[in-house]
Amino acid sequence: MRYEHIFFDLDGTLTDPALGITNAIMYARKKRGLDPGKNEDYYKFIGPPMPQSFVEYWGVSLEEAKAILADYREYYVPKGIFENAAYPGMGAMLARLKQAGCKLYVATSKPTFMSVQIVERFGLAPYFETVSGSDPSKPDSTKADVIRAARDQFSVDMRRAVMVGDRHYDVEGARECGIPCVGVSYGYGSRQELLAAGAVWVADTVEALGDWLLA
Repeated sequence: MRYEHIFFDLDGTLTDPALGITNAIMYARKKRGLDPGKNEDYYKFIGPPMPQSFVEYWGVSLEEAKAILADYREYYVPKGIFENAAYPGMGAMLARLKQAGCKLYVATSKPTFMSVQIVERFGLAPYFETVSGSDPSKPDSTKADVIRAARDQFSVDMRRAVMVGDRHYDVEGARECGIPCVGVSYGYGSRQELLAAGAVWVADTVEALGDWLLA
């Protein structure tokens, strides 16, 4: 196998969260008297920390982004979190990696308490050593921060580690931690985005990802 330690992004990599995330954004916009738009208008929000996306795409301040996030969570926490599904074949692929002796970790910008619920809901929890997510009290948390948290908890040898993710944020966070990143094009970032950011390879399917990691 290529790597002993594998860090996985959650949204757009392990599960497809589009419906819940975009419904929650539309809810927040409607609550503020704004045109809610369409679900596909907000796919670009999937991946990075949500406050960062509000700042980047809507031009609001970080303080206003935090207020929008509170409205977003009124929908997302009780309902949107489960408008979600594991990508087909994900459980089988993770089982292959575990059977080969790989140690697997979730490293996500989504808050830890939400991420744990999702991983457990879709039967993926047994495959992972830990779920490392963001702290809601720290809206400026980065992908590198959550990778480091998992690394430090398990004293991971980063010379034998890799990140898997669907957006350039995953590639950049991995680079900051001194590890490579393999991208997945079935999520919400394009092959072009991932390669331009420096991904070492891009998998088009869950099965191809598993084959590459075990080669």
